[in-house]
Amino acid sequence: MSQKNNTDSIQEGLNTIHTVDMHTCGEPLRIITGGLPDIPGETIAGKRKYFADHYDNIRTSLMYEPRGHADMYGAILTEALSEGADFGTFFMHNEGYSTMCGHAVIALTRYVIESGFVKKESDEPVLEIDVPAGRIKARAYIRSGRVQKVSFVNVPSFLLIRDETVEVRGIGRVSFDVAYGGAFYVFCDADALGLNLDGSDYFKLIDYGRKIKSAVMENFRIDHPFRADLSFLYGTVFTGKPYNFKNWGRNVCIFAEGQVDRSPTGSGLSARAALHYSKDDISVNEKLTIESILGTTMDVEVKDVLEYGPYQAVLPEVSGMAYYTGKNEFMIEPDDPLRKGFIFR
Repeated sequence: MSQKNNTDSIQEGLNTIHTVDMHTCGEPLRIITGGLPDIPGETIAGKRKYFADHYDNIRTSLMYEPRGHADMYGAILTEALSEGADFGTFFMHNEGYSTMCGHAVIALTRYVIESGFVKKESDEPVLEIDVPAGRIKARAYIRSGRVQKVSFVNVPSFLLIRDETVEVRGIGRVSFDVAYGGAFYVFCDADALGLNLDGSDYFKLIDYGRKIKSAVMENFRIDHPFRADLSFLYGTVFTGKPYNFKNWGRNVCIFAEGQVDRSPTGSGLSARAALHYSKDDISVNEKLTIESILGTTMDVEVKDVLEYGPYQAVLPEVSGMAYYTGKNEFMIEPDDPLRKGFIFR
């Protein structure tokens, strides 16, 4: 169990925070809609840093038990921070903060349209969203006043490390690739490691994912061509054959502090599309339907190819659907010894 020591922004009186909870393909998203202090910053990355430096206890209060759990995920909405954007957002989880999150973008797009946070007069409105990794363009498909599907075009995604191996403690020699889709992921074939991509190997997937990520970070440089703040390995994605023959494949992503993505992982799918395109496994505009650990699915396809620094990158489009699970009014009492939350992981 860990309880992080961080600055406590709640000094006196009862603090109440409002959220809307959703899920995308089973992966939770807790959208903080009210009760936050002011978050200064001229960019979304600046706001995220200020929040992490001053209000990280809010993250742990809402992500950890007793209000959350070890696999909770969250997002904070902000005003637009670049010309032409509709709004900004940054993401949080059990370890800290993400640079990009596809399942959150899908859920947020539905939420901001249906709540009126963003007003668009169209049945297929396009939203420009500031995220820490850059600008995301999302489209909502509305029928009878309800969003039925969301797609988004991600940031340029590319293959960084191809066909390498690394010695992993307790596992042995592991073959892998590293690709970027708003965050860097190490990709490994599940069959080669004797892993099932379902709940039967849940704890083994966490164990292998953490060990492989650690070994790759210790032995290989992870460098984004333009931004040092994006130059880190975020998670491990195990890939394999689909359980439903109608689909293209299956993903299980282990990220942050052993967190298991219940969805196929939108940014991971973007990186996977870049990986497969670089290896001539797929073509432009070829749609791939990828399953999650639950069997839920997202689609991804390469929409365009471009030069991105020293890399050939792709612009991937990811599609999926999110659903509401509830609204919460969380109360944080200043004398509660567990007000910052706790986590068993």
